[in-house]
Amino acid sequence: MGVSGMIRLLLLLLIAGPALADEGRFTALAGNPGLHSASALVLDSAGNQIYGKDVDTVRPIASITKLMTAIVVLDAGLDLNEQITIDESDKDRIRMTGSRLRVGATLTRRDLLLLALMSSENRAAAALGRTYPGGTENFVARMNARAESLEMHSSRFADAAGLSAHNVSTANDLAKLLHAAHDYPLIAESTTTIDREVHPYSRGGPLTYINTNRLLKNENWHIALSKTGYINEAGRCLVMQANIDGEEISIVLLNSFGKLTPFGDSNRLRKWMLANS
Repeated sequence: MGVSGMIRLLLLLLIAGPALADEGRFTALAGNPGLHSASALVLDSAGNQIYGKDVDTVRPIASITKLMTAIVVLDAGLDLNEQITIDESDKDRIRMTGSRLRVGATLTRRDLLLLALMSSENRAAAALGRTYPGGTENFVARMNARAESLEMHSSRFADAAGLSAHNVSTANDLAKLLHAAHDYPLIAESTTTIDREVHPYSRGGPLTYINTNRLLKNENWHIALSKTGYINEAGRCLVMQANIDGEEISIVLLNSFGKLTPFGDSNRLRKWMLANS
């Protein structure tokens, strides 16, 4: 090989080397996992796409919204031990859903954050937004500003709980939200707590809440952060960060029909990844 040929080879190695070094174990897998979710995105810890389906389609995201709610609350440095009382304005006037947190229930901001993330408690999320400096309107403005700071350019937020169909995003944008949420240990802890007792009333016993992500009880899954969501317009949604056979993976599943479909899709993804790696 002449000098010019050697130079060309070295240049090719310099160009290809970093790309090969960054390529993850699960990239370029064969076949298709056969997911039922309308939008899906799976990334490794380096941001390499393992699988993608309609990743830029804007869709309602339901209670996935609560991840942004938690980020905005924690960014503000508000007192997590402050007692907050549920009032009439925290009731769901959009879908008229109920809640075990009746008007007059009192919990710390920390407990409300836990219930919003772990059990998707809507009144807890609404109270977090209402008690933010400047009230709910300012809180929603901060949610949208934070989305812009994360370059979630296709996302819009309309309320703290995710009850409005105007809370919208894409799979690509939600992967950015997941990445940001990973930097908040309290979010990771709250979203992976399996159950918790709280005492919101001075009279009466405790209330027990459970996590909406049933995969946390599955020994095959090692989940570091997660959030579920559902309204009619959004279908069933699930976002997670999980360790799959030693690899840190981000999963976004949007607009699944059937209560168990996101969990089934997650298991199909895991099986496909392990079978092809």
